[in-house]
Amino acid sequence: MADFDLDRRTPAGALQTVDRALLVLLAFERTRPDWGVTEVAEEFGWDTSVAQRLLATLAGRGFLVSDPVTRRYRIGPAVLRLGRLWERSGSLELLAGPVLEELCRVTGDTVLFCLPDSFHMRCVAAEEGVAGPLRYYPLVGELYPAHAGATSKSYYAYLPDEQRHRLFRGRPMARFTDRTVTDPDRLEAEFLKVRAQGYAWTVGEYDTGIATVAVPVFLGREPYGSLSLGGAEELFAGAPHDRLDALRHAAQLLEKRLTHPPQRPKPRTRRPRTT
Repeated sequence: MADFDLDRRTPAGALQTVDRALLVLLAFERTRPDWGVTEVAEEFGWDTSVAQRLLATLAGRGFLVSDPVTRRYRIGPAVLRLGRLWERSGSLELLAGPVLEELCRVTGDTVLFCLPDSFHMRCVAAEEGVAGPLRYYPLVGELYPAHAGATSKSYYAYLPDEQRHRLFRGRPMARFTDRTVTDPDRLEAEFLKVRAQGYAWTVGEYDTGIATVAVPVFLGREPYGSLSLGGAEELFAGAPHDRLDALRHAAQLLEKRLTHPPQRPKPRTRRPRTT
């Protein structure tokens, strides 16, 4: 079943059929990329006919595709379309914004939330630290190379080893400072260290004099992006340890908001005045 905690109860006032269709979509993941009709029925305790109609309806709208030989279902192109729209719609920044603002308030550092974009990490939300801007242009939209800096390393360290090897082996890597690591074997050793300790910490790998500490952001068990704190090297006193608890807590809040977005509070019912 899904790696993240999935509440299968239909919320009060919601349409059961729609909710069931959404549960089916949420059941697909990297470790379970396809489902059969009987498997869906058994997983959710539904009649086979119900599972069949739900799967066929989702396939009819492009949210699933059916293998004509195995009769198993996989995620379809409509999901890809919505996924691309989601990352560029502003909804992501809306969910991440309060978490980044609070983390910036607690640490005083510049906060970045980044997602993978080819061989880079792309900043999708940011909050400037009290010491002033790291850039003299907007941070949102900035691309960070996959091999340089904690912002990238905290994400790529958690990719499956085979996938990471395909990305980094045999690829030319630019040197941005004298601390930039470009040797694939040394880089792989650093990725393994990041994964073992649960965070990445770099100084001057991408920008001279800038220190960065970052942790991965997960959706279930899948690495989704990275959350990082950055600032002038002297502000970190040579180590990131006094910031790790706040950073990890913020990453957990962000993961929760991405998998269970906060609900809009219901309006209070006004009581009629009595005379």
